[in-house]
Amino acid sequence: EVFMPAENNIKEEAPSPVVTRRDFIRTSATAAGMLGLTTLNNEIVPAVEPAAHKATDWVQLGRLNKGKLKITRLGMGTGSLNGRVQMELGQPAFNKLVQYAFDRGIRYIDTAKNYLTYGMMKEALKPLPRDKFFLLSKMPSGGTVPADPLRTIDQYRQDLVVDYIDALLIHCTVTADWPERMKRVMDAFDEAQSRGWIRAKGMSCHGLAALRVAAISDWLEGQLARINPQGHHVDGDHPTNPHDPHGKVPEAMKEVRSMHEKGRGVIAMKLVGNGDFISADDREKAARYVMNCGFVDACVMGFKSPVEIDEGIERVNRALKG
Repeated sequence: EVFMPAENNIKEEAPSPVVTRRDFIRTSATAAGMLGLTTLNNEIVPAVEPAAHKATDWVQLGRLNKGKLKITRLGMGTGSLNGRVQMELGQPAFNKLVQYAFDRGIRYIDTAKNYLTYGMMKEALKPLPRDKFFLLSKMPSGGTVPADPLRTIDQYRQDLVVDYIDALLIHCTVTADWPERMKRVMDAFDEAQSRGWIRAKGMSCHGLAALRVAAISDWLEGQLARINPQGHHVDGDHPTNPHDPHGKVPEAMKEVRSMHEKGRGVIAMKLVGNGDFISADDREKAARYVMNCGFVDACVMGFKSPVEIDEGIERVNRALKG
């Protein structure tokens, strides 16, 4: 920031009103901007600088619950390569990794029924105070729809040993007909939300066909969206493979932006290109894009070591500086 030094030789034409220190600070803070120091009656008044945004800040997730649903800006993913990466650590090391992320301030934890780590979550979450972390889980959309989706949601709570799940998503929708195919599941989500079992409902689309329908649906409250500027594993139009790594950034981001403008919470994934961004430059580019695009509330990264957690926090912090 730039500020102008006070002029030294100003001729007074009339007595100045008495200004208290409190009045001066209140009325001049906005106009003064980012001043280093202000002198008033030979008293040094330190300027108050806005706190820097950080990866571990609790932020508002869209306009859910009238803006009361909060999540940390950076989350820990547990599904790298469907969870194989974290599963191969073994339960004790996985527990320590989750605890390390929590201690570093990452309080959003992301899981899913079909991750290989799902059965490990109960033990990993047990030491954590429930009111201090945001838990997101997912119900698979592929295969046969559960005979009793509401009972399935209740089972998720028992599996994870929690009274409620902060956000539950329909996982990996790939076709445009998902509203018809998943109607019973959507109804169960609504009922679970009314009972307080879940706080928010949403979707994780894999492919533009599903994403375009999700963008205009009034049912969704949140979206876990595949976002990076390289277009690697971003939603695309492949006719048979929704996991095709060649996505379409402008088309997909148009839909995600429209969701956010409607007040839906948006969480970005695939910041490291499904683990394929070996180059630090690629990871840096993706983090900067996600943190500055204007339509993302939070993001999630899959970690397998404390070093990666530290890097993720540092990278997001740096990206937030612009």
